[in-house]
Amino acid sequence: MSELKKMYRTIMDDNFPDDMTIKFGGQALVYKKRTWKIPNEKTGELIEKGLRYGENPDQQAALYELVSGNLILGNCQYINPGSGLVSSIAEEDMIQAGKHPGKINMTDLDNALNIMKYLMDKPAAVILKHNNPCGAAYGKDIADAYNRANMADRIAAFGGCLVVNRAMDIKTAEMVNANYLEVVAAPDFEEGAVEILAKRKNLRIIRVKKIDELSKYRDFRFVEFKSLIDGGIIVQQSPMNRIRTKNDFLPAKTIYKGREYIAERAPTDREYEDMLFGWNVEQGITSNSVIYVKDGVTVGIGTGEQDRVGVAEIAVFKAYTKYADALCFKKCGIPYKTFELEAEQGKRDRKLLNEIDEETKRNKGGLIGSVMVSDAFFPFRDGIDAGIKQGVAAVVQPGGSERDFEVIEACNEAEPKVAMVFTGQRAFKH
Repeated sequence: MSELKKMYRTIMDDNFPDDMTIKFGGQALVYKKRTWKIPNEKTGELIEKGLRYGENPDQQAALYELVSGNLILGNCQYINPGSGLVSSIAEEDMIQAGKHPGKINMTDLDNALNIMKYLMDKPAAVILKHNNPCGAAYGKDIADAYNRANMADRIAAFGGCLVVNRAMDIKTAEMVNANYLEVVAAPDFEEGAVEILAKRKNLRIIRVKKIDELSKYRDFRFVEFKSLIDGGIIVQQSPMNRIRTKNDFLPAKTIYKGREYIAERAPTDREYEDMLFGWNVEQGITSNSVIYVKDGVTVGIGTGEQDRVGVAEIAVFKAYTKYADALCFKKCGIPYKTFELEAEQGKRDRKLLNEIDEETKRNKGGLIGSVMVSDAFFPFRDGIDAGIKQGVAAVVQPGGSERDFEVIEACNEAEPKVAMVFTGQRAFKH
């Protein structure tokens, strides 16, 4: 076991080159490896190193920044040099390196920014773990946004990556310091905030100044690479989210056997706001996914499943679980599972836990009145029924299934009726 612990704390050498050139026909993109001079955890001596290691401690890894080249393919101009976010983090931005950042820390940070670029109009916080959001929320201010995102899933947020889109203040820093996170990133840190965060010695504290400019990245395309086990590579354009305002949604309607089916209830303004918020968060979630959002915060997030009804049900289960945990923490100051264990040991009164379970069941895990968001169409109505059963008020999904008529019927048959709109585009992410 000691050898395993040592492995996780070891900074692995990498043998990747200092620069890399990728040619697309006659066009070339030039990349430079990102390294930092960071104090050695034991000796304090400055060492120059890139990523700590890859997805696992025995995998070499390197981070490269685009420094030269302008790629135009099919009349589409891709992102230019000088637009670096994660790949351009310099020593002065690495306010505290913690245990030295690894590949997972940086990809979590990158996907958090990928989601945040759609949420820049209000104070917002996103917490990621294993490249999927645990919680995402708007707030009255950054402290409120962080608290809402954290309480959406306290369990998964442990050891996660937090990104906020406004300067980190002392109040938020104190709340963050009460939890265990791996990475905290912000466009800036108000006086005194870093000193509070730095009490967590292993925490990576990173300034990403261009968070202030994130909204413009909605219009940038970049090239995505997928390496195959045979050494081959699949290349694709990055996706582009076409939904910017509520007017970009499409009416949920279809024709089946000569009959027109259309969602009968129009969304309310509040539901439209949650539809926009939820669809924007969906851009950073591994497919197949279904999520539930309410009042600008995620309620339940289901990710990476093979069937749509299954992921809809998993998101419901998670909503109930996280709701009960949040209730328990607010009432007793401890996680639900800790209370449950201590109740089994006779150290706590099971009655209070039963009351939490009943309240969670009565409020259906906070799902009543929520918006159900799916990254792809529902092939059968069973997926939509899983949400309707929990009291969702509205649904946003791409549309395009041969059984869209069944899904529309399910919304119209619900009591009260459920609103639904189409996006006209899928949001798969692999």
